Amino acid sequence: MADNPPGYELADRMVLTEPAQVRAIGNPLRTTILQLLHERAATVTELATAVGRPKSTVAHHVEVLARNGLLQIVRTRKVRAIEERFYGRTARLFSVAAEPAATGGGASGDFNDFEVAARESATAFELGRLWGFIRHARISEDQASEFWNRMAELVDEFDRLPRSGETVYGFAIGIYPTAYPALPAPE
Repeated sequence: MADNPPGYELADRMVLTEPAQVRAIGNPLRTTILQLLHERAATVTELATAVGRPKSTVAHHVEVLARNGLLQIVRTRKVRAIEERFYGRTARLFSVAAEPAATGGGASGDFNDFEVAARESATAFELGRLWGFIRHARISEDQASEFWNRMAELVDEFDRLPRSGETVYGFAIGIYPTAYPALPAPE
């Protein structure tokens, strides 16, 4: 289990195509729950303890994630007369479809990983523990796509690291078109 977290079977990738799925991951508590489940399967009680929120609140958010296909019950155990459920992710990586779903009604455009990363990284920045780069390159769309695929492999590697340290680190990457100036073609 330690060599390949989270220690239960799950798909490598899942493309979110329904607006309800995107709304489900747009909630900060739900994204925290999903992140915690990268480490291992957990019960609602364990998740509530980890996030410092009431069990009923966490149970609601777990139910929303499960209803939208982002979480699943990966095992159960009997504790006295109650069956305890352990929840796990359905995929290591969730990505939002760039195209509207075939059923109509496009996915919400208000979920921004960089907004989340900026919020999470504020304390690290203040402590001088934020590492980051930003670069610009004038490249083709095909090159950008190829580069993104290589970065997705790095994200996958990061997700599979054994959970052994004392600190949880965030890892944010992206590639996006900008209005950054470019030199004209040489004469």
